Amino acid sequence: MGLKQKILVVGAGPVGSLAALYAASRGDKVEIYELRSDLRDPSTTPLNFTRSINLALSERGINAMRHAGHQKLIDHVMGATIPMRGRMIHGKRADGSLYEEPQDYDAHGRCILAIDRGGLNKRLLDILDEMPNVTFFFNHKLTGADFKNNKAWFEVRENGSVSQGQRPREIEVDFDFMIGADGAHSAVRYHMMKYTRMDYQQMYIDTLWCEFQIPPKTIDPDASLGSKFSISPNYLHIWPAKEFMFIAIPSEDGSFTCTLFAPAVVYEHLEFDPAGSLIPRFFDKHFPGVTALIPPADLITQFHRNPHLPLISIKCSPHHYGSSAVILGDAAHAMVPFYGQGMNAGLEDVRILFDILDKHAILDEMSSGVDRAASRARALAEYTAVRIPDAHAINDLALQNYVEMRASVLSPLYRLRKFLEESLSKYVPSLGWQTKYARVSFGNERYSEVVAKSEHQGRMLVRGMAGLVGVPLLAGGIVLVLRYKKALGVGLSAAFGSVDSMVELMAMKV
Repeated sequence: MGLKQKILVVGAGPVGSLAALYAASRGDKVEIYELRSDLRDPSTTPLNFTRSINLALSERGINAMRHAGHQKLIDHVMGATIPMRGRMIHGKRADGSLYEEPQDYDAHGRCILAIDRGGLNKRLLDILDEMPNVTFFFNHKLTGADFKNNKAWFEVRENGSVSQGQRPREIEVDFDFMIGADGAHSAVRYHMMKYTRMDYQQMYIDTLWCEFQIPPKTIDPDASLGSKFSISPNYLHIWPAKEFMFIAIPSEDGSFTCTLFAPAVVYEHLEFDPAGSLIPRFFDKHFPGVTALIPPADLITQFHRNPHLPLISIKCSPHHYGSSAVILGDAAHAMVPFYGQGMNAGLEDVRILFDILDKHAILDEMSSGVDRAASRARALAEYTAVRIPDAHAINDLALQNYVEMRASVLSPLYRLRKFLEESLSKYVPSLGWQTKYARVSFGNERYSEVVAKSEHQGRMLVRGMAGLVGVPLLAGGIVLVLRYKKALGVGLSAAFGSVDSMVELMAMKV
């Protein structure tokens, strides 16, 4: 559409790579700048210095990749994922026996997909590598940006390092449009703050996380997929302990990527014991059955070897500056991982951004000609206005879902609401009733609209439950009043006058 321009994408993770794919598919010249070495190089340090990160991919992320128009990408995604139909809650009964209790995500049998982040990222990079209008610049660190004159400066680190005593070489790059997808500690966002009055909120929750691995049941390459796993591969496994939790997500090789989420004081307590004997006892007490899946010696080794990392939640506004720059994904709205929507929301950012850019470009071409900068400025302003309420909504939902995963899944009231909403969704579909989780994970409604609909459904359920409780109480009250009035010899009409008052009072309470 119109003149082709130069787009800089800062960050070569899944969100940045998908943004580059959208841009390149529209014919623009795309340059991708990445702080680290090529992510496909085995020697490159993975995200957060951990060996593997498994993610939950849901409809939003799949839909965003589908709209990129590259069937090879969708084929890879669908062939390299494991469907998870729900949560598997692990615990111990009063008699000491262990139990597993499944809680399906969806009354209609829909699943979220476990996918290896690195595998998805590499596939995106491979597709981009085949496009003639895409160029990669690895080991390039954004050190400055002038968003009024559209210039950027990068430090170049040959082979990912700088010789001692030497200053890194710096280059200057011109651009028409910069897309910042460089994570929670975004350099693009930092430099954008110098040009726009950005409201910014950063919060670390009192929870650290550490990665563990449940090994495959067998390493036989000819073994069937099901026989490779020690526990069911089609669930996200949770050991809830109210104030903290342990989870496990399946991998294609039969292993599980596990995570301990716990307050800093718990980590301090476990770190204090050099021998590590506290760690297996802690797991046996709070996460029954885990030491049968991960030998105690391996638990101790993994706890001390793998980093204990913080969890950050970021909100900011606006997400753009003029016609020059926009931030997507964690750069705009880093969130805690408890709704499994971090990557999905970032990929959805890409789809919505380019939908809006395309819309404005078409409108401008149909009117008085094409001024890409002016058109893009209007599009980015609309993108910020549309996306910020949704970004803030999913950030809040992710924080709330931590309480649900570590505690509410054990609550009878939580289970009752889930049962009622799923029953209404399944057996009375004309009502349009769905659980909040189903709306978030299996649809493409705006996050802010999901919250509004869920709150409305909650109010309706409360009123319905109050009505169910209130009707028997009302009937019993009427009977008691009639008997009392009759015993006093009061006329029936007077009795009914009192009954009318009671009905009004009960109705007000309900």
